[in-house]
Amino acid sequence: MNYSRLTTYWDYIHLDTLLSLQNPKTHQPDEFIFIAYHQITELYFKLTLWELQQICSDHELNEDELISKLQRINNYLVQLVSSFDVMANGVDREQFLKFRLSILPASGFQSVQFRMIEIYCTDLYNLVDKDLRSRLEGDHITEELYEHIYWKQGATEVLSGEKTITLKHFEEKYSDKLLKLCLDLQNKNLNRIAEEFVPKAQKKDEITDLLRQLDASINIGWALAHFKSAVKHLQRKHNAIPSTGGTNWQQYLPPRFQKKVFFPSLWTQEELDSWGKAWVEQILEK
Repeated sequence: MNYSRLTTYWDYIHLDTLLSLQNPKTHQPDEFIFIAYHQITELYFKLTLWELQQICSDHELNEDELISKLQRINNYLVQLVSSFDVMANGVDREQFLKFRLSILPASGFQSVQFRMIEIYCTDLYNLVDKDLRSRLEGDHITEELYEHIYWKQGATEVLSGEKTITLKHFEEKYSDKLLKLCLDLQNKNLNRIAEEFVPKAQKKDEITDLLRQLDASINIGWALAHFKSAVKHLQRKHNAIPSTGGTNWQQYLPPRFQKKVFFPSLWTQEELDSWGKAWVEQILEK
């Protein structure tokens, strides 16, 4: 038998290539952990997008298929939220403060896959900065809403109010791609599908619970896990160290400040009013 033609594990998953992608810029040992963790996170984002893309493109999706895909997404999100302990507890703070200077102005803020997940999940209006939503309520063109998307407000210089270089780099590389995605999904994102699908579904309660879990996992659980890590590594007794991207993370990360909700019709007004509040207070008390 010619064994050279058989598929091997290492060739199938490109193991050598995969293990060659962690290239620290400093000699701080924990920078390797920092890089590997973010790469793993991006792979989970890709898995999540893989399911969302199928949901939003399949016009004949049945209830069981939707439930299966939402369960998969939620499983990925559970892993993502719990994995942030790798960052919060697995990266030495002093090492981080040393190697962070070598990666400026790169930031996890620049994860285009996470932005794509948000756009796949909900109407663009629900991603508009909360302080501007009342002014932009009603019929507005996609381009106008995109200009006021919440993450742009989170990437402004704290003192000057100008766009950070992190945001400028991100917009230069990805704005056209993201705006096109917004236009493509304005009538077929997950929120629109849910609004049409849930009321007439036989398994309405199960689908609703899965959508609520997805919403809370990303917009409360993930945001707070990130916030917890930032507090540990960047918060000092009397002030805070700027993030690598220069974002005003104290205002950008906490869910109760963003009030970002993918499926607002699935929550009570009381739940929306207290969105993430108890979780943030619990973290700050620790």
